[in-house]
Amino acid sequence: MLRLDGGGQTLLIWLDGGRPKLAYWGPILPQDLDDASVIALAETTLPQGGVLDLGEALDLFPEAGVGFTGHPALIAHRAGGGFVTQMRAAGYVAAQDEIEIDLTDPLAGLAVRLIVRLDPDTGVAAFRAVLTNTGADVLSVDWISPCALPFAEAELMFFEGRWAREFQTVRQQVRTGLVTKDNRTGRTSHHAPPFMAVGAPGFSETRGEVTGVHLAWSGDARMLAERLRDGRVQVQAGELFLPGEITLPPAGTYETPILYAARSAAGLNGLSDRFHPFVRDQVLGGRLKAKPRPVHFNTWEAVYFDHDLDQLKALADLAASVGAERFILDDGWFKGRNDDTTSLGDWTTDPVKFPGGLSPLIDHVRGLGLEFGLWVEPEMANLDSDLIRAHPDWILHVEGRDQPVGRGQYVLDLTRPEVADNIFAQIEALLAAYPISYLKWDMNRDLTHPASRGRPASHNQTRAVYALIDRLRAMHPDVEIESCASGGGRADYEILKRTDRVWTSDCNDPIERQSIQRGFSIFFPPEVMGAHVGPAASHTTARRTSLMLRAYTALVGHMGIEADVRAFSEADRARLAEAIVLHKRLRPLLHSGRTRRQDYPDPGAVATLVLGRDGGLASFAQLETPPHGGLAPLRLTGLEPAAVYDVTLLNARPARPGRPTPALVRGEPIRTSGRLIAELGLPLPILRAGEIALFELVRVA
Repeated sequence: MLRLDGGGQTLLIWLDGGRPKLAYWGPILPQDLDDASVIALAETTLPQGGVLDLGEALDLFPEAGVGFTGHPALIAHRAGGGFVTQMRAAGYVAAQDEIEIDLTDPLAGLAVRLIVRLDPDTGVAAFRAVLTNTGADVLSVDWISPCALPFAEAELMFFEGRWAREFQTVRQQVRTGLVTKDNRTGRTSHHAPPFMAVGAPGFSETRGEVTGVHLAWSGDARMLAERLRDGRVQVQAGELFLPGEITLPPAGTYETPILYAARSAAGLNGLSDRFHPFVRDQVLGGRLKAKPRPVHFNTWEAVYFDHDLDQLKALADLAASVGAERFILDDGWFKGRNDDTTSLGDWTTDPVKFPGGLSPLIDHVRGLGLEFGLWVEPEMANLDSDLIRAHPDWILHVEGRDQPVGRGQYVLDLTRPEVADNIFAQIEALLAAYPISYLKWDMNRDLTHPASRGRPASHNQTRAVYALIDRLRAMHPDVEIESCASGGGRADYEILKRTDRVWTSDCNDPIERQSIQRGFSIFFPPEVMGAHVGPAASHTTARRTSLMLRAYTALVGHMGIEADVRAFSEADRARLAEAIVLHKRLRPLLHSGRTRRQDYPDPGAVATLVLGRDGGLASFAQLETPPHGGLAPLRLTGLEPAAVYDVTLLNARPARPGRPTPALVRGEPIRTSGRLIAELGLPLPILRAGEIALFELVRVA
């Protein structure tokens, strides 16, 4: 029995006749475990009639050739057939936190190395597979998942959405057959990002056994769940290949993206308790812990393409006055860029808008004490650009085919070294010439004809994007990068290894943002969640909202401003400055604490608690008109029952004459225990749709 321990859990793999089976994954087991008892309990009773004698051969890497009639983990073939595989373990290496199992099939000419790692601190598992063609001719690969995870029962939570409405959750049961969620956009996508939660029916934020699954890949992908004939459910995830895209010559290899998974007996919050510290320490490598996340001011919704040096300086002055710490010049700064139909690919400063280059603006911004950041979209080019006029064949395309256009632009073929070298040289020249501390790296269209010199290229394009970012970071390691793709269209752990922030959505409407940020927060910690205060009237929904709702919604993430603050009233600018002061005071808590999404009886409200060692911050947003005249108390889970907390409503409401108002709602702090807060709850003010309450909890020593 092969064993991994981590995060209070044990994972056991049993090599049954040379086939790897996931025998156990759950709460930590004693070290003197009797393997025979585990094997006896892991065996299943076979159905009678109509099936193979050994039943469905579901294991960690199921193959059709060994009698598995569900979706196999490997689908490959050769010109003369060769699609039947029967791999057996040829050996393994077991370390403290990682197991490698070598599977081979000499007759099929295949070898697969399965690598399973269990993070010792968080219990997050990482599965990957390396496929090698050991045969004498070319192997075509149609599908490979690094593992198949088994479940006795499964309610699925997928993530869906669209532009400006990302990270929406949708649930369904796997009653029969195969359920798939495919993404063919060439980025992680808005509508089918590679995340899934699989759990006991009715699992919630705080209750139920649930497993979170994420394929760390920034290109085409498939998530699948399947109810087998014997009632078990399997879950797989892998890269989705174009026809003929992955062909391995003799001795050629393909390595899958990493499939991350974590298990919780305490609902979705238990998953976040594992994934958030894992992201902070392993995916990000701890690099964000040393520096507070600067409050942003982004110019996009203030000026769009209309860049004027004096106006930009005035915006920087106001941004600094309300507490911003980083100024980002968004789209419109480069040569000829007056709308979205032109100039992508020509990364030089527009001589009309900036006759002295970017230095006059950067000097002004830095003189105010702000860092300077710049928007770029290095993977794209417009036909109306010097780059494409000189090199019309530098885009991903199929000869003789008219390609649909997205946002007036095409995707550069970064798999060609000369193209990648050109873009690298242009962006690197900007970073070398100016004190730029931050790049907002955008990607604004789907891949529709992802071909390079006649061959499918979606896989290689994704790898080329990684390589380009890696190359720039190696040259400029102190420059932070934001992953943006028409908002939240490229959010995954593999891109996050190379970036420092995700632009969660192009929608800054706080009503929409509450649900977007809630879904995002299951797998991502708050400090990588770009969250901005937009204008009173949202440019994506046209809805008007209060400054308080906008500011308090943005306050809980990596906070920023994306609005023309010149149009704010003096009172609203003062309120914004106060919210930023509050964010900075609470930033150490928000960007290191535990996120505890709360179950609340009214689905039209969103409640969240961020909890640290010395206290917490609870947010309650009433997004829809409440069904009753009064609001149910806010019962907060996650607090230490025996601990004592001083609780304050930060945006207290004055008592109305003649109306009894709870002391907490009037702004008077109350001292109570975590147990009473969980059992009795905090009294809420009367909130209308679009209003928010923010509670600070300070633990009493």
